[in-house]
Amino acid sequence: MKTLIIYTSQTGFTKKYAQWLADKISGDLMDLKEAKKKRDDFFESYDAICYGGWAMAEKIAKVKWFLEKAEGWKDKRLAVFCVGGTPNGEPQVDLMLKNALTEEQRKYISIFYCQGGMNYEKMSAPTRVTMKMFVSAVRNKKDATEEQKKMFERMSSSYDISDIRFVEPIAEYLWGREA
Repeated sequence: MKTLIIYTSQTGFTKKYAQWLADKISGDLMDLKEAKKKRDDFFESYDAICYGGWAMAEKIAKVKWFLEKAEGWKDKRLAVFCVGGTPNGEPQVDLMLKNALTEEQRKYISIFYCQGGMNYEKMSAPTRVTMKMFVSAVRNKKDATEEQKKMFERMSSSYDISDIRFVEPIAEYLWGREA
């Protein structure tokens, strides 16, 4: 099955997952900037197309381009994966994934989440400032649970919780074997 993985990455975590996935399934890898330059007929030879973006403010970065293109790719196996600093299994991850696609899009696109981390050194200045302000605001939350307090503490500096095992369900889906 000929597969294309398109990704956008600000700090490297999404690129790492996209590369792991491409290696696992022998797929072609392409940065979103390059994909946007391609004519529509370029994508015709692919059986499966996957988009990877990072999570920010409970949204998937730059996914709009893929979702618009996906309307014309319904004959392909389509997937979106998102990489964020929140560990897999947290309730806010499920909520973000639920809100990322419409009911109609869920009929032909599968969505996945991969825990990544934070790399303040590679963030753009506006993103770094926004994240520091967010962490500062939530850290002072009076009614924060112990788990939230741990998350806010982790978010105060760079960390990496990425794990190659999170590409497994994406690979299984793209291969046509539901995980």
